[in-house]
Amino acid sequence: MGFDRIELTLLKLPYVHYFETSFGREYERTFILVRVCSDGLVGWGEVVAAQIPLYSYETTTTAWHILSDFLIPMTLEDSIEDPREFHRRASKYKGHPMAKAGLELALWDLAAKKQGLPLWKVYGGTQTAIPAGVSIGIQDTPEELLDRIGLFLEEGYRRVKIKIKPGWDRDVCAAVRDRFPAMLLQVDANGGYRPADEDRLCSLDDFNLQMLEQPFPPYDLWDHSRLQKKMRTPVCLDESILSQTTTRQAIEMGSCRIVNIKVGRVGGIVEGLAIHDFCREQNVPVWCGGMLESGIGRAHNIHLASLPNFLLPHDISASRRYYNQDLIEPEVKITGDGFIPLPEAPGIGVVPQEDRIQKAAVTQKTF
Repeated sequence: MGFDRIELTLLKLPYVHYFETSFGREYERTFILVRVCSDGLVGWGEVVAAQIPLYSYETTTTAWHILSDFLIPMTLEDSIEDPREFHRRASKYKGHPMAKAGLELALWDLAAKKQGLPLWKVYGGTQTAIPAGVSIGIQDTPEELLDRIGLFLEEGYRRVKIKIKPGWDRDVCAAVRDRFPAMLLQVDANGGYRPADEDRLCSLDDFNLQMLEQPFPPYDLWDHSRLQKKMRTPVCLDESILSQTTTRQAIEMGSCRIVNIKVGRVGGIVEGLAIHDFCREQNVPVWCGGMLESGIGRAHNIHLASLPNFLLPHDISASRRYYNQDLIEPEVKITGDGFIPLPEAPGIGVVPQEDRIQKAAVTQKTF
């Protein structure tokens, strides 16, 4: 028992196509991998914090600091292998959920491998394949967006999500619906609107959307509640959902009808499971959002999405949706009818490729 070592690696991977939201346009992703080694086994986690604090106040720099100076020393000093115990002990440090989640994920992977079970069975998952959706960023022209949607539909994706922002919303939705009238469509604002935009947002009811995701900033549960009362389209909260507590508050206020669970945003699987279970009790469906993860983080998302209340298609796409060559084998692929099968191998069920990791590595540290 006990750890041999814990390693951090900062990596940079280019996207196959730029990705633009209301925050701006990105051409590559910088992120951190966490590797926990014990008894000849390796547990892998991914820290989804970005290089620039746009989606969250966390960055790769802050996450590296919190992991290096607080979370990893605590874990090694007390030999904390149980991810639930890690979650409890790490809660004394305020904030930094993405840093906490990265190490907790590695501990979950290690624990499942020691049990010889895939993570989804450890979590109590019930789905052996999950429906795949694709998220498409803002494009240079509506025509380019329509062409990209068509390509992804040909690949079998069961739902398309498009990013919107003021000036790229109603007309774009109209063009998409005109070209693809029966497609399952949702839109994501990433908090880019304000209460003064309420009427424009309500007009999106015309386009038979599955949901409108995070129209207002994360702190604004009250104005989300006001908007949801005026819209037929279900409002889904993403950045606003930080814990089981904020989930309860949002549902009690009527701020949303759907919840997006992102492991990094809520601080790990333990909190994600609590949110899932609470939403299931309240008959509020959940789905798994993505942060453009490499195959390691993507594999973790796949296992989480096997739980019974994950009822809607996810932002979990094939590896080649974002990267020419992912960090894992086998790469994540979708079936012709738009599903991703759950891995059966122990832990995350895929094998990180050391040569690819080293090729993308910027810096590393061993504890």
